[in-house]
Amino acid sequence: MTSAPKFVTGSLLRHILVMTATSGLGLMAIFLGDLANIFFLSLLADESIVAAVGYASSILFLTISIGIGLGIAATALVSTALGAKKYLRAKRMSVNAHLWTLVVSIFLSILVWVLMPWMLDLLGAKGHTKTLAERYLTILIPALPPLAVAMTSAAILRSLGDARRAMNVTLYGAVANIILDPIFIFALGLGLEGAAISTALARIVILLIGLHGIIVIHKFYAPPNLKSFLSTGTRLGRVAVPAITTNIATPFANAFVTSQISIFGDSAVAGWAVIGRILPVAFASIYALSASVGPIIGQNYGARNQERMQETIKLALWVSTAFTLIAWFALAITAPLIVTAFKATGEAAGLILLFCRWLAPLHVFLSALFISNAVFNTLGRPHYATALNWARATIGTIPFTIVGGHIAGSHGALTGFFIGTIAFGILAAIWCDLFIKSFREPAPQKR
Repeated sequence: MTSAPKFVTGSLLRHILVMTATSGLGLMAIFLGDLANIFFLSLLADESIVAAVGYASSILFLTISIGIGLGIAATALVSTALGAKKYLRAKRMSVNAHLWTLVVSIFLSILVWVLMPWMLDLLGAKGHTKTLAERYLTILIPALPPLAVAMTSAAILRSLGDARRAMNVTLYGAVANIILDPIFIFALGLGLEGAAISTALARIVILLIGLHGIIVIHKFYAPPNLKSFLSTGTRLGRVAVPAITTNIATPFANAFVTSQISIFGDSAVAGWAVIGRILPVAFASIYALSASVGPIIGQNYGARNQERMQETIKLALWVSTAFTLIAWFALAITAPLIVTAFKATGEAAGLILLFCRWLAPLHVFLSALFISNAVFNTLGRPHYATALNWARATIGTIPFTIVGGHIAGSHGALTGFFIGTIAFGILAAIWCDLFIKSFREPAPQKR
């Protein structure tokens, strides 16, 4: 059955909170799976292993960001078609979006596999730590296609308003990851490779859950054909290419920070790796919120309801501020426990405490940027999001990180990274507000 567009009526705050809560739980679960990898590996008491995962994560984050960009494109096309009640069009978009995601992710996996040693050199990985990172990536890079396709399934389930099943896509995968980690790392004695294998298997679980929701539960598919596949590729590309370009700005910035922090040794990189796992768990609701805004805006865009679009953005910004303050409070209170749990010492411990106590609240500016990106991508202005994200990843990252590192070492580099976000978060919120106020109704869509 095909669901009627549910976001064009009813309380917008309720839609935002329900979508964010369910999506946030799902995201938090998968991020907890990643955090579990770092936690169990930290018990091996070898900082080079944790540092290796930190280097590998910068590359994996790049590939995942491309998958997110493809999901954004699918959301924009499917949710808009649903809002306009073009159900057959929406089903065709869904099928072709999954197929295009599979093709692109396979090509990307091959490319990253070939470039992996060069990319690790750029990040500053050396010696034994680089070898460990290569072993970890060798297992996880081939697992990109099932993850990317599952992310597209979750995006389309959110477009259908099925927040619970979109949550289950990542929730069940994370549960599998957390269960399998100690088995492969300790019981089978596979260490770093065990963590990679458990994550790869969890991605297969995610794929199966996502496709079950699309095909079996919603029956949201139409028979594929070559002409439709190729024409959808053009439409997807118009949104996906800028969305992917937008999304890889974040791993670019993170990779640059990794290269700067690597100057101060493996302990500093290990601390940055732990922060990289803590941050998405603590702020999962923010990422979920930006993902939830797209379908709500998209359906009201298709229904030509500009007033509800404006209200959605205002509410999203207020909700993101509240979530950020709650997360900061929790991190500040638990900071010493986090350091102890991950057996962090020296530079690693100092960086974790700095982030939890002082830098976490600055994430509110990053959340404003994410929400604005979702709006621009959904409303056919993905190049706006691209410009904002890359400006933040370059102008707002490189000079601040370099100067901060020069003044105060790894602590200064990390602080500079977060301070550089402030101006671009404010600019994104203002630009998004002005854009919505001047936005015109979409042209009628053909069936």
